[in-house]
Amino acid sequence: MENIFFQRLALLEKEYEALIAKPNKKIEPGNGIFSRYRNPVLTAQHTPLIWRYDLNPESNPFLMERFGINAVFNAGAIKWNGKFLLVARVEGYDRKSFFAIAESQNGIDNFHFWDYPVIIPESSEPETNLYDMRLVAHQDGWLYGLFCTERRDPDAPDTDQAAAIAQCGIARTKDLVNWERLPNLVTTSPQQRNVVLHPEFVDGRYAFYTRPQDGFIDAGSGGGVGFGICDTIEQARIQEQVVIDKKVYHTVYEAKNGLGPAPIKTKHGWLHLAHGVRNTAAGLRYVLYLFMTDLQDLTKIIYKPAGYFMAPENDERIGDVSNVLFCNGWILEEDGSVFIYYASSDSRMHVATSTLEQLLDYIMNTAPDGYCSAESVKKVCQFADRNQVNTVLVHQHSEKKK
Repeated sequence: MENIFFQRLALLEKEYEALIAKPNKKIEPGNGIFSRYRNPVLTAQHTPLIWRYDLNPESNPFLMERFGINAVFNAGAIKWNGKFLLVARVEGYDRKSFFAIAESQNGIDNFHFWDYPVIIPESSEPETNLYDMRLVAHQDGWLYGLFCTERRDPDAPDTDQAAAIAQCGIARTKDLVNWERLPNLVTTSPQQRNVVLHPEFVDGRYAFYTRPQDGFIDAGSGGGVGFGICDTIEQARIQEQVVIDKKVYHTVYEAKNGLGPAPIKTKHGWLHLAHGVRNTAAGLRYVLYLFMTDLQDLTKIIYKPAGYFMAPENDERIGDVSNVLFCNGWILEEDGSVFIYYASSDSRMHVATSTLEQLLDYIMNTAPDGYCSAESVKKVCQFADRNQVNTVLVHQHSEKKK
């Protein structure tokens, strides 16, 4: 029996170290906007062995997995003490999620988890589940984690064990180890998901991007990216929400949409990354899209390219909830590099890289949605007309270089 234990342990440790050390390579040539990478940066197998196994041969002679990890996904992100940190949603076989921090020197590979999960203090009304943290370094000097809190709907009949209520939980920290729990955000909506804290004060007040909705899954009369302001974050209460990016028929965000990570401030405006949801015969499809709001008027969209910025491809389409991309974390480097951390199909974490220059070019020079097929045809014809000339010029330039 002891031989079985130590043979399995040696194999598990070898496989784990090989996975963590596996280099990640860029997929070329990409689309000119961003670059994907071949391997996920975090999976269930990246979680430490000491979380999943009882490493005592007497109490676990077969070295069975005692606490199964189902998925690692939907991570917030921050650059901290020179390292790339992901605050990931870790989901066990029991469907309960918790937060855990993984770090990397280069942001592309070799991510390894800290020894212990994040300890978020419980609220006065304990939640069943916590997930999808947006991590924001605010102007007030605190690091805030905004996340979804979920508990069963107390008004649901016993025959319905799926009805839930979702609200926005708030915690803050100075060191990413010790967290202070604040009261949940209060709004006028029955349900709140995908709430994001704006990183700067707005006229001395705290600003939030919300996603009001009537039900836990269906947005109902709600939906869209909302915006609201409150005086204090210690007792955050939004009296009025303005929808700044609404649902629109026959678009990638016709069913619902919500903000991803906190926006990036640029000289042209606030750059936002969001997810859009539409219904299909195969179920809901989640994609990512970009838009930009005015520097002074945060409710005014000034640029918004048509369609999606990123959609699930190949193996990304397969998982617990298939055909889904979701992002709630990105990092802007001093040199203008942008690391976009996105999850696929509620199962694993990936990274895509771009630059601020590329993203600004994309968002400011890509046509907005015309909302009908005729307008799409016009765009294609315009490119075809222009490229009749452009192709000739490119060929002439190539001949001169020869």
